[in-house]
Amino acid sequence: MNESNDPYDILIRGGTLIDGTGAPRRTADVVIRGERIAAIGDLAGHRAEHEIDAHGRVVAPGFVDVHTHDDRLLLSNREMTPKLSQGVTTVITGNCGVSLAPLQIQQPPPPLDLLGGTEWYRFADFATYLAEVERKPPAINAVPLVGHSTLRVGALNDFTRPAREAEIRLMKERLRAALEAGAVGFSTGLFYPPNRPAPIAEVAALAEELPAFGGIYTTHMRDEGDQVLASLEETFETGRRARVPVVISHLKCASPKVWGTSDQVLDRIEAARRQQAVGFDVYPYDAASTVLLPELIEVSKRVLVTWSRSHPEAAGRELSEIAAEWGCTVLEAAERLGPGGAVYFMMDETDVRRILAHSESMIGSDGIPHDTHPHPRLWGAFPRVLGHYCRELGLFPLEQAVRKMTGLSAQTFALEDRGVLRVGAFADIVLFDPMSVRDCATFQEPTTPATGIDQVLVNGEITWRDGAGTGARAGKVLKNKIAAGRTCWAPCEIIRPAG
Repeated sequence: MNESNDPYDILIRGGTLIDGTGAPRRTADVVIRGERIAAIGDLAGHRAEHEIDAHGRVVAPGFVDVHTHDDRLLLSNREMTPKLSQGVTTVITGNCGVSLAPLQIQQPPPPLDLLGGTEWYRFADFATYLAEVERKPPAINAVPLVGHSTLRVGALNDFTRPAREAEIRLMKERLRAALEAGAVGFSTGLFYPPNRPAPIAEVAALAEELPAFGGIYTTHMRDEGDQVLASLEETFETGRRARVPVVISHLKCASPKVWGTSDQVLDRIEAARRQQAVGFDVYPYDAASTVLLPELIEVSKRVLVTWSRSHPEAAGRELSEIAAEWGCTVLEAAERLGPGGAVYFMMDETDVRRILAHSESMIGSDGIPHDTHPHPRLWGAFPRVLGHYCRELGLFPLEQAVRKMTGLSAQTFALEDRGVLRVGAFADIVLFDPMSVRDCATFQEPTTPATGIDQVLVNGEITWRDGAGTGARAGKVLKNKIAAGRTCWAPCEIIRPAG
């Protein structure tokens, strides 16, 4: 019998439940009333208005993409198809120091142009941007970060130098206003030109605004290649000075000189975690993608052009082939193609697997949705972990794979009642076939949807079914607890894998 006279809305019967905590799988039914899970177990006597037969399917929490550049996609493609088709129900936006607000500018410099041009950088304050997202809700949830490059470009008349005291005060005011509006944290892209001149003192001064809101600091570190260990130390020191938890974005060893050193990198992170809160994410590919930059071309085995403003026909082509046609070097060709973007084959697969296999790595796609010919991670990252790395290579059990995408991520970013399947949690749920789920997006055909993702629910509404979106727009902006009117929180203990 139901506990209430009101019928349940949805009943998922007979699925293999993997709850996001790392606990062993089990067979269980799940019933949903409104936005939340109402009961889990043997619910043979229960009925609902809509029933889903989940026999032969895994029922898991909706995936949390902890590293995205979906700030504009939330406005321009509210269906969020690249993410929804993978089983993603929540995205963390504003990474790598790049957020769409607060900034009004005519010609955004790289890498801000990854999000678009003049018509998109129109939000003078963060509250206006969030209101626009909420006015016509997207299909999935959004968790916003504020980007340091965005703040610097808006506050400095010359962002090729460190910020002065008055400029730091202005950035702090704008960051604080964004946090008051709901932002959950602050990101840097210290590798990129607009952010590169900022010393640790500037970054820490801004990050000091975070503790009052329970905020988090995420960083695309200053160097992911030859100086990766030094960059780790800078990251840890920033967190200590500001007394905030830190997340290292897309952890990698991005130069031939440091291939094979991922064990040292992980050892250093583990040592730091004994002293402070440190997390990290990774995407399941040996190629990176961002704007066209000479220093990345020089350390890459191959370079694939993803977009070019001056030569749009170059998208999807090898940079070396273009250079050969033009009778110039690859660096000269890149200069002629700019502004533009590229995929850089710059990592060793052994390092990728070692980082993925670490018990505390989270999964982030780092997809760039507005590239003409994007990196396939935009459409394939999460099914690739489930299919290629978990099922085919046996890198980790399925329970651990799911935890990396759900419980661990939600706990790290303090997403209350998300990332786990339990009574009272929000009904963000994905049903997938563990035997057939796989990524289909390739470097040649990067926008091909994955297979094996059967249904996706966001806040209790079915948003993806039978290979297509349903049209439901159930997503919410998930704000920090102060902005949402709840008691300030301290960073939670990270969910550890069972056993």
